[in-house]
Amino acid sequence: MEFLGYFLSVLIGVSLGLIGGGGSILTVPVLVYVMGVEPVLSTAYSLFVVGLTALVGSVNYGRKGLLDYKTALVFGIPSIAAVYATRKFLVPVIPDPVFHLAGTEITKNLFIMVLFAVLMVAASFSMIRSKKNGTEEKPHEKHYNYPLILAEGIVVGTLTGLVGAGGGFLIIPALVLLAGLPMKEAVGTSLLIIGAKSLLGFLGDIGNQVIEWNFLLLFSTFAIAGIFIGTALSKRISGDKLKPAFGWFVLIMGIYIIVKELFFQ
Repeated sequence: MEFLGYFLSVLIGVSLGLIGGGGSILTVPVLVYVMGVEPVLSTAYSLFVVGLTALVGSVNYGRKGLLDYKTALVFGIPSIAAVYATRKFLVPVIPDPVFHLAGTEITKNLFIMVLFAVLMVAASFSMIRSKKNGTEEKPHEKHYNYPLILAEGIVVGTLTGLVGAGGGFLIIPALVLLAGLPMKEAVGTSLLIIGAKSLLGFLGDIGNQVIEWNFLLLFSTFAIAGIFIGTALSKRISGDKLKPAFGWFVLIMGIYIIVKELFFQ
């Protein structure tokens, strides 16, 4: 199972390299169900793995001139503040059990996993419905809708802090719609935002969680190796063609987690 977990960590990186996102949504399930990490701790580990891997991936986009640093700063500030505050102050005070429903005790671990699975289902629809026409978007004039950017940053940052996912499926459309970035530049900029906010959010866990650094660094190393493989494969394989298939896989995984956590505990 441990070997399988490290193999899957490579696939997480491959996904990020191929389609610019999606892989991070699998990090928590791999850590919980394959590596046996407790759910709340796995969300902290996921922030580190996803953050480090995305940051490495953004370097490649930066070299190609497909990274807008000003937009990353504008979007990143509210998101980073929200994810850090969530990890530092909100997650530690979530009660356990969270609440009771029809005589069933909803524990903190159950709440986190079901919330994560719902996010997986939402992410899957975004990937399944991705454009397949292959047309390259023309650059738009960059503009910033600051009130919506602030709201989006807080929402994505809070979700990232709660479940440990990067939130690229929310950030990329926002960069296109709220800042006018072309799609490829939005993907590169999104990786930088995900990397920064996830790693800084992880700092909020220092002191709140006992971190097994040897395991975490090894798992992250495999994921980083995967993103280099994915980037190389992206020159031969169209990420747009793979995204819908990966979306269906994420959808099935999300439904599986909901059913398993709610009915087969």
